[in-house]
Amino acid sequence: MSWLYGLSLVDKILIALFLVLYGLYFFRLIVISRKLPTRFNGITFKFLLRSLYFTLLVIALIGPSFGESKREVKSVGKDIFLLVDLSESMEANDVQPTRLAKVKFELKNIVEAFSSDRLGIIIFSSEAFMQAPLTYDQNALNLFIETLNTGLVPNAGTDFGPPLRMALEKLQDDDSPVTQQKSKIIILISDGEDFGDDTSEEVDKIETAGIRLFTLGVGTEKGSKIRNRSGFKKDREGQDVVTRLESRSLRKLASDTEGKYFEINATRNDVSRLINTVNSIEGEVRDTRQIDVSANRFYYFVIIALGLILVDIFTSFKTVRI
Repeated sequence: MSWLYGLSLVDKILIALFLVLYGLYFFRLIVISRKLPTRFNGITFKFLLRSLYFTLLVIALIGPSFGESKREVKSVGKDIFLLVDLSESMEANDVQPTRLAKVKFELKNIVEAFSSDRLGIIIFSSEAFMQAPLTYDQNALNLFIETLNTGLVPNAGTDFGPPLRMALEKLQDDDSPVTQQKSKIIILISDGEDFGDDTSEEVDKIETAGIRLFTLGVGTEKGSKIRNRSGFKKDREGQDVVTRLESRSLRKLASDTEGKYFEINATRNDVSRLINTVNSIEGEVRDTRQIDVSANRFYYFVIIALGLILVDIFTSFKTVRI
């Protein structure tokens, strides 16, 4: 037999207090019975009866579990790659405190929401790098997210081609436990400024493979300057560079692969919608196993205790009623 719950310190104190008070009550009844011409066998019977159903109620309270049965447990999940833009434009502060800081905060929410799925992180600007391979380890993913910064990648512009190519290759790896293409998902997070030439080619491959691509745009159409160590980033003519959200390119990527576009700007945050949309996609059964389970049988003890309570109610003695 196992127990579903335990007794807290407060529970133990209350039970001990009840036992002490009831013990004093029983002792008082014995003293009274000795002064009166009556036997105290009935008192002893009542004491044992009440002690028994009180014990049964306490046992029911802590959830006695016994009796073995088999239950089928299915492990269902998806493979999801998060592609995070770390180009210098992600340091813009049109989304407070900065685009990248906001993305890091929301990435942790995404990791928590997809706890039953394998997640991987690819970082990119003009080149792509594997930051975290597909894993269930949320602690490791959060650690990688915390270290994200624009200094991890070379900043020579933004190219969506390399990260999309890398994600596609990893999702089509023969070692992946997920075989259904509908359970493989790519989420591209960027401000939309794409200067690459191979993006459309990679998108065609993703579409052909039947993998869903969702995009999350970060920034505003008004845009902002890019702060760096010397003040603000400037162009060749010495003018401050202003970066703006280019949602058109991100919308096209999503529509070409039957995905959806979501956005984070100064007044809008679609991360919850993104999470709900991805969660609505059916995952693949990875494995099925049988486990032994035991059921909480508290009601047996409650029924017996109630029967004893009825016996207590309808049993009385002539001289002393207890």
